Amino acid sequence: MPRINLEEQTMTDEQRAACAEVISGPRGKIPSPMIAWLQNPELARRGQQLGEVLRFQTSLEPDLVELVILITARHWTAHQVWTSHKRYALQYGIDEWIIDTIAAGMTPVFTKPSDQIAHDVSKALLEQRRISDALYARARAEFGERGVVELVAIIGYYCLVGMTANAFELGLPNNMAVELRDPQFMGATDQ
Repeated sequence: MPRINLEEQTMTDEQRAACAEVISGPRGKIPSPMIAWLQNPELARRGQQLGEVLRFQTSLEPDLVELVILITARHWTAHQVWTSHKRYALQYGIDEWIIDTIAAGMTPVFTKPSDQIAHDVSKALLEQRRISDALYARARAEFGERGVVELVAIIGYYCLVGMTANAFELGLPNNMAVELRDPQFMGATDQ
């Protein structure tokens, strides 16, 4: 059960304005972390704006963006984020076996060099908190400096989104992704 709910009848004018802004944008709906962020309407407004830029206005291809989001969601075992973005990943043509492999915590064999590099950068930052010089050079050669900055920003933003979804149990239990079996997380709602 979500720990925070969005009740329209109790919303302030600032909260309503932030919601109206996001609904009129490319998402057309309120993203679930915004439910928590609305406790500070300016955080909600700016957070969702950053998310819009990172999803819809980067130099990276949409399938690559979704791949990085899935890798980050899997790292955090963020069920709601995974469920939502798995749908987008499939729409953008990411093979289901790649998604299943990521869900299982394994490394897929990619056919596109850009996917392999994006995966390697994501895993390096999430697991070692650094990118080696060699990996940085490969990423820069593939995506350019702007693309590498955008890639890192997507990873960081979706860490925030995943932690927000997990902390406030947003989208649960409806979005529990059985493929993300994590006994520690699955039992968190029972404690």
